[in-house]
Amino acid sequence: MKRILFFFITTAILSEYVYTQDWKTFPYQPAGSAVSFPKDEGRHSSEPIEWWYNSGQLKGATSGKTYSYMLTYFYYPASSFDGFRILNIADDASGEVYQETRPLNYTTLSTTHLDIQAAVYGRSNEIWKNNVDGNGKLIPFEYTIKASSTAGGLNLNYKSLKRPLLLSNDGYLEQGLTNYTYYYSQTGNAVTGTLTLKGITEEVTGTCWIDRQYGNFNPLSGEKYEWFQLQLSNGMDINLWNIFTAQQTIPANEKYRILAAYVDESTQYTISDFNIERLAYSWMPDSAMCYSAKWRLTSSKNKLDLTITSKHDNSEIKLPFRFFEGATTVSGTVNGQAVTGVGFVELLHSYAHP
Repeated sequence: MKRILFFFITTAILSEYVYTQDWKTFPYQPAGSAVSFPKDEGRHSSEPIEWWYNSGQLKGATSGKTYSYMLTYFYYPASSFDGFRILNIADDASGEVYQETRPLNYTTLSTTHLDIQAAVYGRSNEIWKNNVDGNGKLIPFEYTIKASSTAGGLNLNYKSLKRPLLLSNDGYLEQGLTNYTYYYSQTGNAVTGTLTLKGITEEVTGTCWIDRQYGNFNPLSGEKYEWFQLQLSNGMDINLWNIFTAQQTIPANEKYRILAAYVDESTQYTISDFNIERLAYSWMPDSAMCYSAKWRLTSSKNKLDLTITSKHDNSEIKLPFRFFEGATTVSGTVNGQAVTGVGFVELLHSYAHP
């Protein structure tokens, strides 16, 4: 009887281990998914627009200071360029935000895995690619990033700690009135490397969030939206959207109201049953744009009651159009238990009379 009991316990443990590790082997395609890895980390030549986004929070080993950053590569041909790159670096202590948008041409843009090598206008070549082992074999969900701006730069290594979060459960959804997108997030990634800012380079560690979208949903020309990513202290991560109609409404369906949650390695979901209450606003210095700056998120599922607050009120990006992109802090409760967290917001919607 003891041997039989031991067998069942061992089998159960091994089964759980295999399940939690299955995504760490390429190729990987979740059951019923429209997304597969590593192929869909690469370029999709049949899609009109796509982007590779990551944002993170870092701590300096020498200074003890905290930093936040956002780096995004767009494939969206215009004039003689293949697209553009946006790099934001914020010094959380001083509140200074250093932003740069530059056009680029891709010297390498793989369609089989993640290998971005970009000749950024006026900058040295930049990369974001899968790491490889000594035999040249891809290491699943581990990456190297190198990028620089006038103010500084990033030389970072990423290691994903959580399986990808597939929005709408299969990685495909319709957004807004007429658009579609393929969409997944990598919500928990350990970061190591160096950050350079104003001529000072130091070792950093931290966490980042990766977002991948490709399709015809276009932030440059489509409906305005507010997007949030939340990384909570209880291990739960949330990808959150409000998309505004031309009449400035947010219909209660998945095209306009999206909450995708990573709960744990075996549980994730996408719902529209939630509410965002705007608690504060921030006018830009020229008074041309006004963004929301503090929010309360509530949902009956998992009893979410979270307050999200912008870290900086000057994280506006002005090219290729004006929008707000910056780090946040999070506090509140999930299922009645206190949590804290960090995150990022991307705000394209401006308020005339908040």
